[in-house]
Amino acid sequence: MKKKTNTPSVESQQEALKIAKATQKPAQTKEQTKLIAQGIEKGIALYKKQQKERSRQADKAKKREQKEKRTQPITPALKDDVAPQVESSSSHVNKLPWLLLIASWASFAIYLMK
Repeated sequence: MKKKTNTPSVESQQEALKIAKATQKPAQTKEQTKLIAQGIEKGIALYKKQQKERSRQADKAKKREQKEKRTQPITPALKDDVAPQVESSSSHVNKLPWLLLIASWASFAIYLMK
């Protein structure tokens, strides 16, 4: 498995360099400042990676909760009230495609007879 090398964006590089220069000591060399900027870039990259992972975990938890809500059984009190309505409407829904199919074939047959 190849390890991805995370190249920081130009924006984060500039931000890291800006922060490094802002905290620069008077006797500090350019090389030391660059090393500090690289460390800050790594910190920014690590922070972004952690935020992505947290976001991913939150999405997974949210999806899991939604799935559990959908699969939870209806309480007996609600089940008695809802069940007759669902059965009557679902029986009509199941008949509708068949009625449309029969009507379309009948109209096609009438068209061919003319």
